[in-house]
Amino acid sequence: MASELSIKGLKVNIEGKQILKGIDLTVRQGEIHAIMGPNGSGKSTLSYSLMGHPKYQITGGQVKLDGTDMLALTPDKRAKLGLFLGFQYPVEVPGVRLGNFLRIAYNAVHSNDQLSPTKFFRLLKEKVNTLGIDENFIGRSLNEGFSGGEKKRAEVLQMAVLNPKFAILDETDSGLDIDSLKIVANAINTMAGPNIGLILVTHYQRLLQYITPQFVHVVVDGRIVKSGGKELARELEDKGYDWLKEPAIPG
Repeated sequence: MASELSIKGLKVNIEGKQILKGIDLTVRQGEIHAIMGPNGSGKSTLSYSLMGHPKYQITGGQVKLDGTDMLALTPDKRAKLGLFLGFQYPVEVPGVRLGNFLRIAYNAVHSNDQLSPTKFFRLLKEKVNTLGIDENFIGRSLNEGFSGGEKKRAEVLQMAVLNPKFAILDETDSGLDIDSLKIVANAINTMAGPNIGLILVTHYQRLLQYITPQFVHVVVDGRIVKSGGKELARELEDKGYDWLKEPAIPG
């Protein structure tokens, strides 16, 4: 039976200001959902709130993964249950090799399936080859001197290694040129399948030219105001977001 991530009535404040005003969304393994919307609508707030960033104060609603209350858990426990967040702006960690970082992350998330360095790097080599990434990549310091495309590839590689049930990719296309976008999108498509639910947070339709979602949701002023299929993304490309904006409703 496919796992399910259920979000109901989620409300979130940042520094006393309400950003999310009641988000309802259900994602199942095997599905790809795109979250779109204008800048400042709450898309990234949703991403970080799901993962448990302390800056974001949950003021209402619930988030459950297979019935487990995720809001009651710390970020590391959410990761162990199968939730993953790919950052819009991954940080640089000089002196920490990407391969070593991934081994530590794997053993932290899969505490019941610890791998020796030899077994882990065999797994890592398999993932690198599957995603079409140069093996020399894993010997570099984590994100140090990486281009935008390399940082995003490192995020997708981390996702492939951790093998989560659900992955939230926050503006993966941000700052990428067209060639890097195609490479990253191809890696994400390689990962997609029945064992992972993908939430793609994006401002533009261009990422969805290479990754086809089954569901598209538009967030405006902290709420999902419209949902549809992939054709909705094309409609947004033509019309923009203004036609979906409505007077604010007190939350």
